[in-house]
Amino acid sequence: MTDTLASRAIIGVMTPAMNSVVQPELDSMCPSGVTNQMQRFRLGGERISEDLFVEAEKLMDVNPRALAIGLTTDAGPGGVAKLDSICDELQSHVGVPVCNASIATQKGLRELHAKRIAVLTPFNAEIDQIVKANIEKGGFEVIAIRGTEAPSLPAICETPLDQIRELIRELAATGCDAIAQIGTALPCVGLVEELEVETGKTIIACNTAVYWETLRAAGIHDRVDGYGYLLREV
Repeated sequence: MTDTLASRAIIGVMTPAMNSVVQPELDSMCPSGVTNQMQRFRLGGERISEDLFVEAEKLMDVNPRALAIGLTTDAGPGGVAKLDSICDELQSHVGVPVCNASIATQKGLRELHAKRIAVLTPFNAEIDQIVKANIEKGGFEVIAIRGTEAPSLPAICETPLDQIRELIRELAATGCDAIAQIGTALPCVGLVEELEVETGKTIIACNTAVYWETLRAAGIHDRVDGYGYLLREV
């Protein structure tokens, strides 16, 4: 039998418990015949989350075609490689593709053949240097990086959209090939289309990127309008 509301695919979405941005942003991009089903996990411990695998097992009860992990670890210990390794383990455990926002963002940049990039984060200048180093390990040159300097993880979700707009405009003026946004709790997806038109720069928002990669992994190749070049054209 086919799921009545998800006649084409169910996408499993997982994000940290305090993140109130991933769910509405990914739901806004959902193609016809696809539904997103949500599960949350808590951050902490040597493996990023102690309950990620347990919560993923619960999510598998709805038979998702693929899982999107709404998390970037560019600012954390072990960086992108640690998250990607854990997601590889999880993929073997659950038996469906598992995509994460850090790797998906880099894949999106490679699709653009972007080398010199500017980066938007929710962090302060000290943490931004960790982000810069982790992104450059992926083969990119970070020519500019700006952070919103949110005082806490929950506060990232409260970032004013006008602050994000202004920082992206600053980054667009640096001569970069493209702009990457890191931090899945930073609400950027709804701004991408308007700012790409305004600035002439392609913007890879991490939530757009992880949903794009997960849809493609699930066999859904719709071009979704209104959310920027990546989801519309690639």
